[in-house]
Amino acid sequence: MSKQLNINQSLIVGGVVGILLTSFIFLLFDFAPQNSDSTEQGTEKKVLYWVAPMDDNYRRDKPGKSPMGMDLVPVYEDGDTGAESGPGIIRVSPEVVNNLGVRTAKTEYRSLLPKIKTVGYVTYDEDLLVHIHPRVEGWIEKLYVKSSGDPVKKGQPLYEIYSPALVNAQEEFVLALERKNSRLIKAAEERLLALQLPKKVIAGLKKNRKITQTVSFFAPQSGVIDNLNIREGFYVKPGTTIMSIGMLDQVWVEAEVFESQSSEIRLGLPVTMTLDYLPGTEWQGKVDYVYPTLNPKTRTLKVRLRFKNKNKQLKPNMFAQVEIHPTSEAKSLLVPREAVIRSGNSDRVVLALGEGRFKSVKVKVGRYDEESAEILAGIDEGELVVSSAQFLLDSESSKSSDFKRMHHPLEPEINTNDEIMSAEVEGVINKIMFEHRMLNISRDAIEKWGRPAATMDFVVDESLDLAGLEKGMRIQFVFNILDGDFVITEIYPQSIKAASDDNQ
Repeated sequence: MSKQLNINQSLIVGGVVGILLTSFIFLLFDFAPQNSDSTEQGTEKKVLYWVAPMDDNYRRDKPGKSPMGMDLVPVYEDGDTGAESGPGIIRVSPEVVNNLGVRTAKTEYRSLLPKIKTVGYVTYDEDLLVHIHPRVEGWIEKLYVKSSGDPVKKGQPLYEIYSPALVNAQEEFVLALERKNSRLIKAAEERLLALQLPKKVIAGLKKNRKITQTVSFFAPQSGVIDNLNIREGFYVKPGTTIMSIGMLDQVWVEAEVFESQSSEIRLGLPVTMTLDYLPGTEWQGKVDYVYPTLNPKTRTLKVRLRFKNKNKQLKPNMFAQVEIHPTSEAKSLLVPREAVIRSGNSDRVVLALGEGRFKSVKVKVGRYDEESAEILAGIDEGELVVSSAQFLLDSESSKSSDFKRMHHPLEPEINTNDEIMSAEVEGVINKIMFEHRMLNISRDAIEKWGRPAATMDFVVDESLDLAGLEKGMRIQFVFNILDGDFVITEIYPQSIKAASDDNQ
């Protein structure tokens, strides 16, 4: 009884020790199932080989580094069928997606907030600009303002003029006063007013009956002098622009926008303006007028903007950067601006279909703002579009659905020993390239590698003679994988395949 008990105890202790040793071995050698050679509940895919991200000819049977120092990425068995591998759909492994830095964004309906950036020039507010013209012929006897830019106040004298017409008009008025003919007095006074004789000069004539040879004219408003075209002694006549007086309490900015942006411009839109001479300072204004015609040479639309200028910092002829802010409450289907691939014939975006699948589709693009593009047709709300690395994905999503550079199934380089590096197989010669010593062969499946039948190019070893080979011939051959090339070392001709013909 004691002996039996000792045996049972020994068995229990041995079992416990065995379990502990097994667990330790599993932890030490990491026997957990890997994606590269096993499946979990039938959902994991088997890794066929590992490839360099930037060179699909560099293949290994295990993880490692490419010649460029990048991590090798796995190529899986492609079990996709039907809709998952339709025309234009490509599949990229997660490692490649991560290496490429692929980012996605969801399409959604939002208000487009475009900013129309342009440049303009500060000018006087012409609604407040006054031009000074004489209404009689004469000579400028005295000039009270000496240069453009001089400030003036309303009622300040500008110039004195001697004009025979003004002298005669004064004499007629005095004569009418002496005759006390009310009708003549009224006609003579109206004539003096029509000649812009100041009212205080007319009042002096009524009181003193004394004619002045020179008459002073005064500023009709406060502002600054512009376009001063006379000097003392000048002879002037009606139609001569003596000077202009502009106000700087508010200014205009004349800008131009492209024809494609003209539909966004409306009266009253808010405008932001900056100038180089005051960095960091912004002026807020609005669109005051949209000109009715387009410049036929530059194909631009002229726009007039209005800004308040309380501190008189804005000067005429200053160069300004302008942003017009169109507003719209209508919502549009938007994608990131960088997601749109623009070409001469069409615009495209790359859709992210999930599980590493991508597809390039044509879209109709409308307006843009700084961050988004309006999609008029081609995709729907809620779809994921690629906003980075989309050019590479788009180039692969073309006529075929293979992601050729990343996932094109090539012959694996399985190991470094000679037995596995070579294979014997049958195939049919499609093309003979004598100058390159190469054969294009449609080979049968390679059972020991689990590779299906395929058509590919093989290099023929220098020791073999190509003279007896013909197009359409079925051969049995042995090839080795050397430095990424498939080199035929033995050829055994069998027959000419009837289906092969130059006319097919």
